[in-house]
Amino acid sequence: KIVDTTECIQTAEMHLKCAYLLVALIIVVHGQNYPPSEVYWINQYRQGFNFQCPPGEALVGIQSYYEKSEGSDRLWSFECMPTSAGMGRETECWWEDINRAGLEWYQTCSNNGIVAGVQSQYFEAVLDREWQFYCCRYSRRCPYGCWLTTDVPEQYEEEGHFVMQNYGFFIRGASTTFSGVQRDRQWKYIICRMTDYDCDFDNL
Repeated sequence: KIVDTTECIQTAEMHLKCAYLLVALIIVVHGQNYPPSEVYWINQYRQGFNFQCPPGEALVGIQSYYEKSEGSDRLWSFECMPTSAGMGRETECWWEDINRAGLEWYQTCSNNGIVAGVQSQYFEAVLDREWQFYCCRYSRRCPYGCWLTTDVPEQYEEEGHFVMQNYGFFIRGASTTFSGVQRDRQWKYIICRMTDYDCDFDNL
């Protein structure tokens, strides 16, 4: 049997082009799953972290990126901003109680504190994290006009973005829901203003 070399060459070229196209497609699709490179992520997937704002600053920005193939975990990024001069200097800081992995929870900084840091550990057994807030109190300033944000992210498995839009507002805690299917969380942050004078309340 006579082999048509021209046909063989054309077939090989077609297969090679298909292979190149497939590789390019894989790169593009896979690239779409990468977290934004311009963001400074403080952790790797499945890795614990401890983040604290510099003294005199409070947490004002939170960003996260979900990856199902990495144990349904998220990368996290945080931003801080100095508190107003009227707040004075922080008089006390502490770590609140740990919120366990796999559970829904609600927590506000005790002793009129505002959130100035976050600590977290990942647990492979439940594909979730435990969380702990670092809180600071400023003299006897008191929270008022508090409210809950909408869900962050809006849907499970989406990127999460929260930035405090107004100066003089502070994060005092959060309420979270946990999906046993997606193994992911949605957050509602507790936002408050703080008085510019000392108040009589010990704990709000």
